[in-house]
Order: sequence, then C-alpha cells, then structure tokens
Amino acid sequence: MPFRLPLFALLALCPALLSAADLTTVAERSGFVETGRYDETIALCEAFQRAEPEAVRCFDFGVSPEGRPMKALAVSRSGALTPEAARARGLPVVLIQGGIHAGEIDGKDAGFLALRQVLAGEAAPGALDALVWVFVPVFSVDGHERFGAWNRPNQRGPREMGWRTTAQNHNLNRDYAKADAPEMQAMLRLVEAWDPLAVVDLHATNGAQFEHDISIQVEPLHAGDAALREAGRAWRDGTLADLAAQGSLPLPFYPSFVVEDDPASGFEDGVAPPRFSTGYFPLRNRLVMLVETHSWKAYPVRVRITRNTIVSVLERIARHGREWQRIAREADRRAAALGGTEVPLDYRATDAARTIEFRGYAYTRTPSEVSGATMTRYDETTPQVWRVPLRDTIVPARTAVAPRGGYLVPPAHAAWVAERLDLHGIAYRRLERALPAAPVRTFRAASAALAAATVEGHQRLTLEGEWRDEPRDVPAGALFVPIAQPAARLVVALLEPQAPDSFAAWGRFNNHFERKEYMEAYVAEDVAREMLAADAALAAEFQRRLREDADFAADPRARLDFFYRRHPAWDERYGLYPVFRLESAP
Repeated sequence: MPFRLPLFALLALCPALLSAADLTTVAERSGFVETGRYDETIALCEAFQRAEPEAVRCFDFGVSPEGRPMKALAVSRSGALTPEAARARGLPVVLIQGGIHAGEIDGKDAGFLALRQVLAGEAAPGALDALVWVFVPVFSVDGHERFGAWNRPNQRGPREMGWRTTAQNHNLNRDYAKADAPEMQAMLRLVEAWDPLAVVDLHATNGAQFEHDISIQVEPLHAGDAALREAGRAWRDGTLADLAAQGSLPLPFYPSFVVEDDPASGFEDGVAPPRFSTGYFPLRNRLVMLVETHSWKAYPVRVRITRNTIVSVLERIARHGREWQRIAREADRRAAALGGTEVPLDYRATDAARTIEFRGYAYTRTPSEVSGATMTRYDETTPQVWRVPLRDTIVPARTAVAPRGGYLVPPAHAAWVAERLDLHGIAYRRLERALPAAPVRTFRAASAALAAATVEGHQRLTLEGEWRDEPRDVPAGALFVPIAQPAARLVVALLEPQAPDSFAAWGRFNNHFERKEYMEAYVAEDVAREMLAADAALAAEFQRRLREDADFAADPRARLDFFYRRHPAWDERYGLYPVFRLESAP
C-alpha cells in the first residue's frame, strides 16, 4: 500500500492507536528530519519483540569493536524464528540489511516502518506466513555512532547521520570476500546460520543530480548459475515494476558515469567482484539485491521509496520464494560439478552500447575558477532527457578452469586459511599424512606487481603466470579444499591467484613474492665464469641476451642474476604461489 506522511499526526488524533507510538522511530516523529541514534535501534528491536512475541525475535549476532551489540530481528508468522525452524519448515529466508555504510541510513528507518506495517497487515498481507524476514537495521554500528551533520555532504538529509566506515576504518562493502572486520565476520556467521535465499543491501548513492530516484541491481543476472539468473531477472523486473507503479523512476543499473562528472559519457553496467555484496552472494548460489536511493532526493522521499522496495521484496519472496529456493538448491548441486570447467573470475562490459533516454536535468560544463577543472553544474528546475550510451553487454574478463579435485593449502598457511574458510562455510579437511612427490599443479609468477598504495589496509598484488604440473612434497597438516561442494564458485574466487578478490590479490601471500636471499656480486662473478666455461649452450644464450636486450646488457645485477637463477643456490620457492591444485582428491 502507498506510504503516507506524517504518521505522528495520525497518532495524535487517534488515542486508540497510541500503543503503536512505542514502535515509531525518531525519523517519523521528526517528520523525517532526524534519524535516531543506535540506542533507538536496540530499544525498537526489543519493543517489537515485546509487542509481537509470536512473530518477532530480537537477538544479537555479534559485538562491534567498540562493544556495541549487533542487533537483528527474525520476523515470521509461521513460528520459524530460528534457523533450525526455518529449515524444518522449508521456508525461504530473506535477509535485509541497512547501514553497511551508516551515513546512508535510509534502510534502518524504512525497515522499521515497513516492519510495523507488515506486522499490522497494512502491507504485504500474508507474506510473513510464507517466509522468514531477518532484518539487520544497522550493520556498521560503530560507524553509525560517528554522528555528524556533514558526514554525507552530497546527500539531502537526515540532519545528522553516521560515517561510511567502521571504528577500525573498514569499508564493510569491500570486505565480504576477505572478511577482515569483526562486523563482517559476525555477518558471515549470521549468513551461514540462516542461509538466506535472498539478501537485500540498502544504500543511498553518491554522484550526479537527475530525476531517477532509485536503482535496483540484482545478481545472479549477468553472472552465476544460469537458471538462477532467470530468477534474479524476474525478481529485479518485478521490483522495478512495483516501484514504477508507485510513482518512482527506478533504474536497473547503478547510475555512475563512464567518465567521472561527464553526463555525456553515459553509463556502464557490470558485475561487482566479491568484495561487494552483489559480487559475493552469487558465488554462494543465492540472490542478492543492491538498493540505491538517490542521495539528492529528500530524506522523507528516500525512506518512502526504500520502504516500498522492502514491501515489494517481501511480497515477491512470499509469492515465488519456494520455487526460487528449489532453483537455488539445484544450483548448489550444479556448482558441486564445476570441476574441470571454465569458471569466470571477473567480468567486463563490452564496447557494444545502446542509446537510452535518461531523466536528467539541464547542465553546463565550464571551467572552474576554483579548481581549474571543467565542472558540471546542474539546474534542478529544468528537467531534461539525456540521450546517452549504456554499455550493458557483460562478458567474462578472465576465466580459470576449476581443478577436478580441489586445492591444497600447505601447513604453513593452513591455520588462517581454515579460519577464513569456516567463515565462508567452505568445506575442507586436513591431511593426516604427508604426500611425498604429490602430483600437484603449481602456479609460479612470471610477474608480481604490488599496488602503489594500500587498499583497506592491504597492499594488493597482481600476478601473471600459469599453472603447470610439478610434483611437490606436501607435509601432513595441509588443507584439502574440494571443488565438489556447493560453494565451488567461492572456492575458486578465494584460491585462484588471479581472481580479483582472492587471498593472493589481497596480499595475504605477499611474502612469497619477495626475494629474501641474494648472492654477493663477487661470488656471483666467480660462479658465472665457472658456468660459462662448463656450458657452451648457456654461454651462447648469455651472448644472445647481451645482443638483443639493451636493458639487460646495461644492468649488472640482471646479468649476474642470469647465472644465479640457474644455480642450485637460487631459492626455488621464490614466486611460487603457496597453494596447489589437484586433479583428484588425495
């Protein structure tokens, strides 16, 4: 049903409804000028449970680094208020999270509003009989309490809001794959416990000024299991239709210009890597929706539209959830058979573009006397239809053939890798016996490029190289991570060294690509002469390099390393990725 403002005025006129006032938010009572602090979230969580104990369970799923409880609500009329009960009844679970970026707090206030209306039967009637709704009002609870009026300078309301990152300065929507933050670790445990069919991640955009008020992106749609993509498309298109029917101007892609600050450059759709929610959950064969209200719309408008989105999601999961759940379970079985097949590691939009009509505003692009750059200025009093390109043909950018057996993680890294695999619900087993001369495949880096600056506290690493057959001795205590499991796509994403959010890409193995041993020049000089005298083919190759490679010829260290790399003193583990592949289970 449509959302009407202001509820607090209605309550004042109707004393019989005053008991519901305990379940209203600071946002509602302020006319959506303010949003409440985190103590309000704690109080509302408990108040909803007291008001509807048969339908709502308020619980903690973690503790933040600053000691705040991380609150969630399980909501259902079916009596399934625990993961075990939901599984026993075969009910689909939808996880809706607000405040992963706590300055973008539309989802918290919209979620509590929708919750009250759904429980009262005023919205999504009957939905709570057919599903379990797990609602996390605020994911980044410490970030929420870094309250300030200018935390989102390109956003209209509320008057004050939280901060983008956590108290440890983690951006949680860059952390799904690497799972550094305690908050993310708690979220992944929540996900593992409830195994939601669908996850909804509520945000507000950054960016330009235009008329469109919300974007909805769903995966799998461009990526992931083929059958589940069809469910994802139906979910997205249905939600877009519901929003349009309620007067919104929704978009099926995130409206970020191809060239920053230049509307004429148009837009490019894509598939996020698994550091983001929309890249992560398809690897678990589950549906995910990224909701982005437009930050330049007033806060009451954004809350209303987010509320409408939540209601649409509940109605559609209630109607189609069991069928989509069946498809997801079948996707689990198909994923367990990915061994030996080509698996995308990353995606890109092709150069193919189509012209779309985009509801923008008149604008100018002129030099700025302040910055000296060409700046875009929008006139919100003059709507204008932009005819701009949209590149939305998505293809894999890089692929890997999944091993038929799985991956081996030697004991030196087994402890921390096992902790991460546990968080992601990935199965593995420890080898009780050593594997001498195991028939593994190894990846040796032809090049290893460290990022110039850190990202999320990590110095990222880009590797080029290839897998080759190379027997290795594998000690007891190694981890075997089979590919034959529902999380096979996630296994590949974390353990393939060239995947964009693999452990290797996030710098967890950087030590193995740093040179630790050297041969002093005076020793290398003698070694080189001995090798030249003993091996005519080597001498001929050295002379050829001198003739054909000017940089090599001019670099004394490179010339000596030519011989050192061929000598038994050379560190044969330098550049060796310390995870191996197996074509059959050990």
